[in-house]
Amino acid sequence: MQVVQDALRAADLPHGTIVTIGNYDGIHLGQREVLRRVVERARETGCHSVVVTFDPHPLEVLRPESAPPRIVTLAQKEALLAEVGIDYVLIVRFTHEFAQTPARSFVRDFLHEKLGAREIHVGADFSFGHRREGDITLLQQMGESFGFEAFAVDEVRAGRDRISSTRIRELVRLGHVAEARELLGRPYSITGIVARGDRMGKRLGWPTINLSCDHLLIAIDGVYASRVFFPSFPATFDSVTNIGTRPTVYENYERVVESHILDFRSDVYGETVELQFWKRLRDEKMFPSMMDLSAQIGRDVEETREFFSALRAREEIGSGVGEAR
Repeated sequence: MQVVQDALRAADLPHGTIVTIGNYDGIHLGQREVLRRVVERARETGCHSVVVTFDPHPLEVLRPESAPPRIVTLAQKEALLAEVGIDYVLIVRFTHEFAQTPARSFVRDFLHEKLGAREIHVGADFSFGHRREGDITLLQQMGESFGFEAFAVDEVRAGRDRISSTRIRELVRLGHVAEARELLGRPYSITGIVARGDRMGKRLGWPTINLSCDHLLIAIDGVYASRVFFPSFPATFDSVTNIGTRPTVYENYERVVESHILDFRSDVYGETVELQFWKRLRDEKMFPSMMDLSAQIGRDVEETREFFSALRAREEIGSGVGEAR
């Protein structure tokens, strides 16, 4: 997959394309349905599959006080788009100047003339351009003049509610990471650098890694069954993660994200890792003594072992069923 960082100014862009446009924050199951169709149609027609996305998020420029925290970083987004088979990711730098661009101009100058779009696939409620004047109706009308087709992909629902980035953000904020995982099609994760902490976990008998990250979307304080991916191995390890201020140990301490990695002893300070949230175990709380805290961590570890052991058993059964078929 090729990534073009400033697509509006780039000269060497793919021509004759199957395109989708959007912020694509999260790459959740609803968005994946649009992406699946783009990749499928590109393969059927022999065209390039293209995602046109915006950075920063338009609200971060226009109304920063109300901009939603991103579910994924730009690097995570690019990796997820590569996984689904997209050929090109074209990043449009969103500025106040670009916000004034009429929808018709963007379609004519960029989608038609520069990309030679043959098909454009977007969500049914997608809008774009100055004052959000562009939508699927406009795309279909302009397609008649410029020789492309535009398709609206119906929303994907989970239960009675549609899958949306807004809903996923709220689930993560509330600590409902298992429900968020169902809508994302994968665990919610954050990335960061392993930083040196105060080694309190080690003194308690449960050594931890502290994650220094710049994600604004962090789950509510509590203890989680989690996994940590280390690119240097590369391998993923089961872990117990605490988010909070550690009230038993300190008074008015800064908020930390720390993980005890099961059956792990390597020195990984300074490494960039991915922390995945699978299940919320309990609230963070104050214990009568450090001994009580250590005992509870032991119970958290056992619950995490049982959770991932059951998960692996289900995955093995599912794999066996697939092979049998």
